[in-house]
Amino acid sequence: MNQSVSFFLPVRKGSQRVINKSTRPFADLSGGLLELKITQLLESELLDEIVLSTNDEEAIRIAEGIFDPHHKLRVEIRPDRLCVDTTALSDLIQYVPSIIQNDHILWGHVTTPFVLGKDYDLVVEQYWNDLANGHDSLLSVSAFQNFLLNSEGRVFNSDSSEFKWPRTQDLPTLYEVNHAVFLAPRNIYIEKNNRLGTNPALYQMDKIKSWDIDWEDDFTMAEAIYEKLKKI
Repeated sequence: MNQSVSFFLPVRKGSQRVINKSTRPFADLSGGLLELKITQLLESELLDEIVLSTNDEEAIRIAEGIFDPHHKLRVEIRPDRLCVDTTALSDLIQYVPSIIQNDHILWGHVTTPFVLGKDYDLVVEQYWNDLANGHDSLLSVSAFQNFLLNSEGRVFNSDSSEFKWPRTQDLPTLYEVNHAVFLAPRNIYIEKNNRLGTNPALYQMDKIKSWDIDWEDDFTMAEAIYEKLKKI
């Protein structure tokens, strides 16, 4: 089995909820979240290449200004039709294997600023073990143990229909997709038009690693966490 892994990093112009979230300054980084993520990825030992897929001229400028001693970073200009709000995820998934030839694809995002190069290496190592044990892909998640209510105000994830308030640690553990890692063989993209197979392994990350910037408040809080972690 070819164990080469490509990291697919999608960045596009026109983000709506957080304007220019990938390229605007983040804390002390003038190149923003994109500069941070590429720097983290270049520190990985198990990623063979990093494919930045973008139609954003500023993203290309930032990427070209980052020191890449092993020439792992490759910029692919993505067609504008695959960079609009109405683009179906299935269309982007279908596009990915046309620009990546390595046998395994790790799809990640700049919006997970606390996943480091060494974290991706741990994920890849676990992935090889999971493939050997019958799984066909891997998905990163964070554990969730708290009360969920349905639209009628009923407790969704407790055996009781009333508010008995068991300890949250006694509730069943659910898992939330944190969007940090989708890792699968390239042939799954081609054969199933999906970035995961039918039997994915779950790779659990803590709350900070799982931080995902989806709203302006997320961006502001991520900057504060980043500044705090720098001082440790």
